[in-house]
Amino acid sequence: MAIDIFLCVSVFLAFVVSLIFFMRKIRENPKLNLPPGPPGLPIIGNLHQFAGLPHRCFHHLSIKYGPVMFLRLGLVPTVVISSSEAAEEVLKTHDLGCCNRPRTVTTDLLSYCSKDISFAQYGEYWREMRKLAVIELFSLKKVQSFRNIREEEVDFMVKKLCQSASKQSPVDLSKTFFSLTASIICRVALGQNFNESDFVIDQERIEELVSDALFVLGSFTCSDLLPGRIGRFLDWLFGGNKKINKVFEELDGFYQHVIDDHLAGSKKTVDSTADIVALLLDMMDKQGNNDYFKFNIDNIKAVLMDVFLAGVDTGAITMIWAMTELARNPRVMKKAQEEIRNTLGLERDRITEDDIDKVDYLKLIIKETFRLHPALPLLLPRETMSHVKIQGYDIPPKTQIQLNVWTIGRDPERWTDPEDFIPERFTNSCVDFRGQHFELVPFGSGRRICPGMPLAIASVELVLLNFLYFFDWRLPEGMISEEDIDMGEAGNLTIVKKLPLLLVPVQHH
Repeated sequence: MAIDIFLCVSVFLAFVVSLIFFMRKIRENPKLNLPPGPPGLPIIGNLHQFAGLPHRCFHHLSIKYGPVMFLRLGLVPTVVISSSEAAEEVLKTHDLGCCNRPRTVTTDLLSYCSKDISFAQYGEYWREMRKLAVIELFSLKKVQSFRNIREEEVDFMVKKLCQSASKQSPVDLSKTFFSLTASIICRVALGQNFNESDFVIDQERIEELVSDALFVLGSFTCSDLLPGRIGRFLDWLFGGNKKINKVFEELDGFYQHVIDDHLAGSKKTVDSTADIVALLLDMMDKQGNNDYFKFNIDNIKAVLMDVFLAGVDTGAITMIWAMTELARNPRVMKKAQEEIRNTLGLERDRITEDDIDKVDYLKLIIKETFRLHPALPLLLPRETMSHVKIQGYDIPPKTQIQLNVWTIGRDPERWTDPEDFIPERFTNSCVDFRGQHFELVPFGSGRRICPGMPLAIASVELVLLNFLYFFDWRLPEGMISEEDIDMGEAGNLTIVKKLPLLLVPVQHH
């Protein structure tokens, strides 16, 4: 025992001396023009400067050190990008050199050793998975094939809201949107109806499980930031991996249950000829002989991780923030409802996806929501594969890159009154969120742009259109004005409204 402690102390001291020497050599190297950044401490680097939400910590530091900023998070060299010009260099000019993903203990476990799409290492395997996603899973034709599912689930939720409206009771829209997106994704991806009584996990636990999974995905372990033995020892000492393992085991069991149902031809699998699990199982049976692309059950589970976690959480978050901003801005709410009702007529008993392209102002509202409240304010981190120059600064290989799209969306040099919710700013503007305009990239851009974007947008548009057509919304008793709505944030990888959004639906006649 004494020998182990002595060994740990010796390794620790040796590492401290080596790190200080290494950092000095980097800073003294006249050939390496690193971006500016705050001075760090030995071992932990700049970790002591992060108390609170990561995107806000990065934002406050970037005000002092600029839009391209160098930090060291433990042993991890990190560059934070906070301007659209620098983002364009990362996502377009140097997309190939910056398109890898850093590996962490959590991402390795939850993605089954990078067998998914989002966290997979750049290479032949990722290219095949990307092709699968774009052509088979999230193509326009495939997304449209799920239209009936989206419309049925939204109709079901509208009926439930009508019951609340008849009682004039407040509705927790945070839970409502989460339940709705979960229902849609469970049918689209898993072929199972979330509303059936014998569903493998109840609604409350699904919400908790998704939240827990995204929290650990957005967190670092000591092993990710500190050298080998020291990091592993601290993880063991503080139980850093217990929650990760618990989340993984529950998710893995959930995925396996769904896959087993499909393999057994269970009647619980609805829409089984169309859902993503059925498609992936069919592809596994028909796969080719590529050595780098052997498709098995772990590959399917890894893809399910992407679709399930991102599909449920990010769509719900966008809807929550959109309705929050509409509740805080009655002018915008009224204008949207008037356009929708005047365009579609007042006697409709059902709204479908055919109606979405008839109302332009709703699309402006969604753009403005993405600008102010991107679900992933830092996107997923990238890692450089080669030396690149960003805004004249040297970025060495194996440097992690964090794109703060939250800060970019509030840049006063790009946006007039950037803190205000003004959908009209996009009127007659070509700026869109599909990856070509770097002042608005909530889904990323380039090779690593989110392939599930069409699926997410289809749900967000249909849900908000229905909620604004069928109901007026007023503040619950006890709230005097719109300014009483709390705008606090919570989370780390994804950022949601901290307190539930409570509004009273009033059925429009």
